Amino acid sequence: MEPLVLYRKYRPKTFEEVVGQEMITKVLKNAIGQRKISHAYLFTGKHGTGKTTVARILAKAVNCLDEKNKPCDVCQSCKEFNSGKTLDLVEIDAASSRGIDEVRALKEAIKFLPFKNRFRVYIIDEVHMLTREAFNALLKTLEEPPKHIIFI
Repeated sequence: MEPLVLYRKYRPKTFEEVVGQEMITKVLKNAIGQRKISHAYLFTGKHGTGKTTVARILAKAVNCLDEKNKPCDVCQSCKEFNSGKTLDLVEIDAASSRGIDEVRALKEAIKFLPFKNRFRVYIIDEVHMLTREAFNALLKTLEEPPKHIIFI
């Protein structure tokens, strides 16, 4: 049996459930509603402020089949994002995968189209932990990513 992890069980699933980041969630919802989605987002802040949570909600919202400015949590895409079983959301822990070889593998992987959704979203957590060489290699990809990729 998998141990109960409270932060996963009680993690917000919609922008409305996020507490303390109303300005950010409003901007993101408006961008999605106006179909002005950027190819990359940089979230900063102290530990525990909701950066990864908002990134996951954003990834779900841009791929929601309901096509509103928020995830519906009913469509197949939202269900897959909620369960963590989608192949179109890739979370990378840059603190442990911080070398040039990992970035080269990432650059190869982004060439492929999303499996089921409109976008494949890469959440690179702790990106400041990348080595200088890895970050320089990633920079070119961040500047000119394929249209089907979003980096957070």
